[in-house]
Amino acid sequence: MRHALIFAAGLGERMRPLTGRTPKPLLHAGGKPLIVWHLEKLAAIGVNYVAINTSHLAEQFPEALGDGSRWGLRIRYVYEGPVPLETGGGLLNALPLLGPEPVLAISGDVWCDADLAALPAEPDGHAHLLMVDNPAHHPRGDFRLDAQGRLHAGGEPRLTYGGIGVFRRELLDGWHAAVGNAPGTAEHPPRFKLRPLLEAAMARGVLAGSLHRGRWTDVGTPERLARLDAELSCG
Repeated sequence: MRHALIFAAGLGERMRPLTGRTPKPLLHAGGKPLIVWHLEKLAAIGVNYVAINTSHLAEQFPEALGDGSRWGLRIRYVYEGPVPLETGGGLLNALPLLGPEPVLAISGDVWCDADLAALPAEPDGHAHLLMVDNPAHHPRGDFRLDAQGRLHAGGEPRLTYGGIGVFRRELLDGWHAAVGNAPGTAEHPPRFKLRPLLEAAMARGVLAGSLHRGRWTDVGTPERLARLDAELSCG
């Protein structure tokens, strides 16, 4: 995987007041911005081109990260406008910049110690999602992972999608049929969530996954950020 996408366009509403002046991926944990942890891991596995989608306080990203050369990366910023395009719309909007190969996409507001090199460069199906055990704030989980490594929308036990995955362009083919006429789909560029596409792929049996049993945090509240910062600062 030579190309990656970091989702960094969220408004960070649950993180206020911290995100009033700083976009969530640029908040610090363990002495550096959350997004820098991702950039370092991507550079370490040989990724050389990273697209970062932005919206809230977008101008701060190039100010903080530059062109990516300090990590041996080339960074391209994709401004989505004042209203983020959601994960599905953000992925669709960034695809023209990412080449024909499968894309490693990461949520800018998670922290994870997973070995990204262990993810398949060529997913068995339309995408491969990194799953984690359900955190306390999301006890019901998202999808079921079977013994063959396929994901399903129904059944138990469920795991939580960790915000990290490898995606083929085919996942977005016919996206409108999967999403329907939800608000935002008629806009240009369209705004829609990724989950309906994942569920459609699961129904066709073309969505794979793997379970990461290491450390993972969805940095969704100031309390979780403070906890992560304390853990990383202590080693």
